[in-house]
Amino acid sequence: MNIFADFRDRITKAIESLDLAPAAAQGLDFSRVTVEPPRDAAHGDLATNAAMVLCKAVGENPRELAGRIAERLRAEPEVAAVDVAGPGFINLTLDHGFWQARLREMLAAGADYGRSSIGGGRKVNVEYVSANPTGPMHVGHCRGAVVGDTLANLMAFAGYAVTKEYYINDAGAQIDVLARSAMLRYREALGETIGEIPAGLYPGDYLVPVGKALVEEFGETLLGMAGDKALALVKDRTIEAMMEMIRADLAALNVHHEVFFSERSLHAGNGGKIRSAIADLTMSGHVYKGKLPPPKGQKPDDWEDREQTLFRSTDVGDDLDRPLVKSDGSFTYFAADVAYMNDKHARGFEQLVFVLGADHGGYVKRLQALGRAIGGDALRIDVLLCQLVKLYRGGEPVRMSKRSGDFITLREVVDEVGRDPIRFMMLYRKNDAPLDFDFAKVTEQSKDNPVFYVQYASARCHSVFRQAAEQFGADALTRDRLTAAVQLLADEAEIALVKKIAEYPRLIESAAQAHEPHRIAFYLYDLASQFHALWNRGTDNPDLRFIKVNEPELTKARLGLVQAVLDVLSSGLGLLGAEAPEEMR
Repeated sequence: MNIFADFRDRITKAIESLDLAPAAAQGLDFSRVTVEPPRDAAHGDLATNAAMVLCKAVGENPRELAGRIAERLRAEPEVAAVDVAGPGFINLTLDHGFWQARLREMLAAGADYGRSSIGGGRKVNVEYVSANPTGPMHVGHCRGAVVGDTLANLMAFAGYAVTKEYYINDAGAQIDVLARSAMLRYREALGETIGEIPAGLYPGDYLVPVGKALVEEFGETLLGMAGDKALALVKDRTIEAMMEMIRADLAALNVHHEVFFSERSLHAGNGGKIRSAIADLTMSGHVYKGKLPPPKGQKPDDWEDREQTLFRSTDVGDDLDRPLVKSDGSFTYFAADVAYMNDKHARGFEQLVFVLGADHGGYVKRLQALGRAIGGDALRIDVLLCQLVKLYRGGEPVRMSKRSGDFITLREVVDEVGRDPIRFMMLYRKNDAPLDFDFAKVTEQSKDNPVFYVQYASARCHSVFRQAAEQFGADALTRDRLTAAVQLLADEAEIALVKKIAEYPRLIESAAQAHEPHRIAFYLYDLASQFHALWNRGTDNPDLRFIKVNEPELTKARLGLVQAVLDVLSSGLGLLGAEAPEEMR
């Protein structure tokens, strides 16, 4: 249960039950009313701004209105105290019985605790990574992969129908360069000395196996083919090999897409899907023939000094209109974007989330404008920009250069530090904030390493249960027996931990709606910190230990709390794509 949503409903009913002026009682807007944990736990368990945001509509002084609301809330069962603070905040303190009941619910829900239906089954497409298939994944792709994958997991847990999608940029000039680069490696595999890789081609050694595979399949026959025909075959095989490598790299990071959408499919049949999408926009009045004014500063690649076919994107929120057809009759890159979004809309998606690198900031307005043109208000577009990740080893920068072929691959980072530290740390900053990733720091076993600290909490929970099983036997520690004893929890630190766990459903819903998966990592660290603090109290005072051999019922109550902590740690880490280990090695 989301206790914050529950009390928001109770507060709404309390306000509606007040003797309000007739005009004020009609259609009060509760949309700005919030219920959340107070900043200072000493002020209570819940805080609401209801009186302050409604006082003007009600025509009352905010503190006076707060006092009247507080009086109604004092009659609520399980409310121990209600106080009015500052300009009209209302703080509520709930009794221990309320929190014990919540712990029972947590234990009953188990792995589903925090799962929500707030998404209402709405179809969401989360597109992330979408790197050009011109080589292995490098560490620059890592952050977007983790952010997109975790957001998709989070939204599915919150009740959305989510599809994870990868857009394969397998059309365009870079793919022609890739094919020529692979052809060079093919000649090398046949025994030809190719010397230094010419400028403009991909120099990486990852194309050497592709050249050898081409020899195994075709022998020397490609040399005798017409250039276009040979390059077409090489292009197909090389894209296939690159995508196989990319899928493997992503799998090492526990990233798995459900749909891999080929850009080339949009260009098939003389660009039939693109033509159809442009025709749809034309019918709705969003396409016209015109001439763009010369841009200020550096001219974009798609600007031409001529009359051309333009998307009227300024009418739907963009900074400038966008060209759709080049002077040679070919489509611009943006025209493919039009067809791709049109395809997503046709598949029934109501929300489209794009996770892009920070260098794609210029795409935000054009994608949002395109969404309005295609789907109107019914299609929500959200673009998350991921800032760069700077790599360090022991405080020293790690250099990389994709052009030279001397770059740090995603697989190298996974192999060195492990999947879980990468996934957790990529979310330990908001996606639009720069991130420093130090190989040494993310593998050290200390409180300063967040992923270790959170996973250590999971291992400690399992350790407690192993010790308890030795004392009481596993059959005495079933979830229903732990649940039956929770009314014995009375220590303030134990109740405080229950309160922290009770924040999880609200966190899931708010993070899913705001598209902010990093909140999970922050929350898990706070939960782990509180759990470790409770553990340490037991180390100092035997009466506060989780296991008390001479008090089996109290032990079961405390183990119920430990189980709830473990359930949330496992759930949250699972959403992050990481493990909740039973022991640390």
